[in-house]
Amino acid sequence: MQRWVKMTKYLREFGVEPVIYTPEDPDYPAIDKSLLKEMPEGIEVVRLPIWEPYHFYRKITGRRKDEKIYSGFISDTKGESLGQKLAVFIRGNFFIPDARKYWIRPSVRFLQKYLQKHPVDIIISTGPPHSMHMIGMGVSDATGIPWIADFRDPWTNIDFYKQMRLSTRADRIHRRLEREVLQKADRVVTVSQSWARDMETLSNRKVDVITNGFDPADFVDDEEPGEELSLTHVGSISIERNAIMLWEAIEEVLERSEEIALKFKLRLIGPVDQAVISAIKQWPLLGDRFEHIPWQDHSSAVLSIKRSRVLLLLVNDSPNSAGRLPGKLFEYLGASRRVLSIGPKKGDVLEILRQSGAGVCIPLNDKAGMVNALVEVLQETDVPDVKMSYVDKFSRRNLAEKYRFLIDETLGGSAVLRSEVSGQIKQVGQ
Repeated sequence: MQRWVKMTKYLREFGVEPVIYTPEDPDYPAIDKSLLKEMPEGIEVVRLPIWEPYHFYRKITGRRKDEKIYSGFISDTKGESLGQKLAVFIRGNFFIPDARKYWIRPSVRFLQKYLQKHPVDIIISTGPPHSMHMIGMGVSDATGIPWIADFRDPWTNIDFYKQMRLSTRADRIHRRLEREVLQKADRVVTVSQSWARDMETLSNRKVDVITNGFDPADFVDDEEPGEELSLTHVGSISIERNAIMLWEAIEEVLERSEEIALKFKLRLIGPVDQAVISAIKQWPLLGDRFEHIPWQDHSSAVLSIKRSRVLLLLVNDSPNSAGRLPGKLFEYLGASRRVLSIGPKKGDVLEILRQSGAGVCIPLNDKAGMVNALVEVLQETDVPDVKMSYVDKFSRRNLAEKYRFLIDETLGGSAVLRSEVSGQIKQVGQ
């Protein structure tokens, strides 16, 4: 959501006029209307109705008709019911690549006709949902318009892929479609160096990196942390990011230091799996100092970030964890606050924290390291000396300029579309 709202906001400064294609009646897990003010005046938005199977999912799992469905396997109940297991199996094996699959063919047909009267220079699909890449591929094949596939998360290498209970056949289809998208797009973009290397191995081609970022306009007002020793996490926390040893480490710190215990608050903002909440509440001191805010709009979340003493970043131990660069990390950097990251000792997060001077990264199994880090960062009174000359390269404006260069490179000379299905190569461009 943030990536392309902000990209749209700044691309006009570099001579690019975005046209947005989006569902007319989608089933979103959350809607943040405060972001409407970020959209430049006069941006063309094209909509087409979409059919999604979520009413079946709600019926199978016993949910209310108006209940929001979170992606990434976040559960708000204890345990997993038979209905939930069945729904996950159906989702993974019959809705390939995802529940938006029924929008692919109608979109390709609609956009073919639309683009005849309203031509564009280039198509950019952004996913997940990866059905959007299938639409981009279909329209590019039909029209010859160059196409960039922008991966905000991996496809088969995403952290919850193995939870989808895929049959051998379904897994094979996912991998075939992923490979087809990676090989046929004129350019492939993702958000971290590690993920780019993974995709290059899958596709045997160059993959560009344009990270997520922060908007300096969101951080113009100074907001200092109060007396509260707050440790704040903004964003969703699935069961894979349940930092059990961290909760134990916090309890130990609270037992050791009455001064910290008097002022400490653990604040989680966003959807949190019930298993995570249960794991936190089993510790008496921590449970009394824990607050969960299920949702905030973006402007409120930024305010919470600026008011916090220390910002928590949880990176689960999964096959793709080295390349996981959550969008929240860059907003943490934009706020110039101390960051405590719990996750793999190697990876792109560690490199950014090291170069920016914004924080530390503690391995998931290092409780002693967590205790020492918590005591140190919670007792610090000075604002960290974040190297803003380094951080500025992640500003949304600079990233939009980088995307403009990528668009120019894609359109310049000739773009080569490789079709795995036909084996033919056709020239598109000058």
